[in-house]
Amino acid sequence: QVQLVESGGGLVQAGGSLRLSCAVSGIISRITAMYWHRQAPGKQRELVATITSSGSTDYAASAKGRFTISRDNVQNTVYLQMNNLKPEDTAVYYCHVDRLLYGVIHNYWGQGTQVTVSS
Repeated sequence: QVQLVESGGGLVQAGGSLRLSCAVSGIISRITAMYWHRQAPGKQRELVATITSSGSTDYAASAKGRFTISRDNVQNTVYLQMNNLKPEDTAVYYCHVDRLLYGVIHNYWGQGTQVTVSS
């Protein structure tokens, strides 16, 4: 199994920064892409950022230019650096990884970390 533990959330004023971390443990071989999602109250969960095994990244339009996803394959950790935070960034942030095993992608999720941005 694969376990994911997020950290780094909290309360920050608009314009501030936070760095989220997601530590991956367990059977971590064959992990491919890693992702950050978020879910605001009353809204559907949305994909915020993606990083592939080769380091290619992609971002939601709302995150481009402000958020940076990165991964440390030695520490088995994925990060989300969030700058110039806005009140609309308030949400529970979840990390998610894909693990490719015998041609099937298995998804694993963390428990989430709350980010609250005050105006």
